Amino acid sequence: MVTNAETMKMASSTPRQRSESHTRVRYRAPFALRCGALLIDYIVLVLIMTLSTMVARLMGGGARLAGGTAEKVGIILTLIAAVFDLGILAGLTGRSIGKWTTGLRLETVGGRTPGIPRALLRHFIGYPISLIPFGLGFLMSIVNPTGRALHDLICGTVVIRKGTTQAIRPVAKSKS
Repeated sequence: MVTNAETMKMASSTPRQRSESHTRVRYRAPFALRCGALLIDYIVLVLIMTLSTMVARLMGGGARLAGGTAEKVGIILTLIAAVFDLGILAGLTGRSIGKWTTGLRLETVGGRTPGIPRALLRHFIGYPISLIPFGLGFLMSIVNPTGRALHDLICGTVVIRKGTTQAIRPVAKSKS
């Protein structure tokens, strides 16, 4: 059976607990939630493109030049939204719109936010590479014990469930 949790040692932050260490448990994101987050991200992008296409069709008829311009503006807006959502938001906060709505978070293997260059590499280089072999790069997360897909392995990232990170402290011995 594949494990759903990774643990890492962390030094405690309060002076009283500095001598103790606690373990942080990170639960990997289930494949279905990862697919849902990706679907939500793509729905947002497709909505922008669909609205621009509808505007272009409404301008259609004799205004072919205006309709073509509206489609080009829609393509540019979709690309800007994709870079903002998948690159900047995911890089700075660890969450794209889809990950935010599904409660997932993107982190480096060390537990930090990935940063913009790593997020851009993951989404705009890693995703196409994961798609090339019939989408097997995405399916790797099902069989990989750490739950990482090919694009995660390329970028050194992991997708975890937000809010399930918890500190486990040693139990204090009773004085009896």
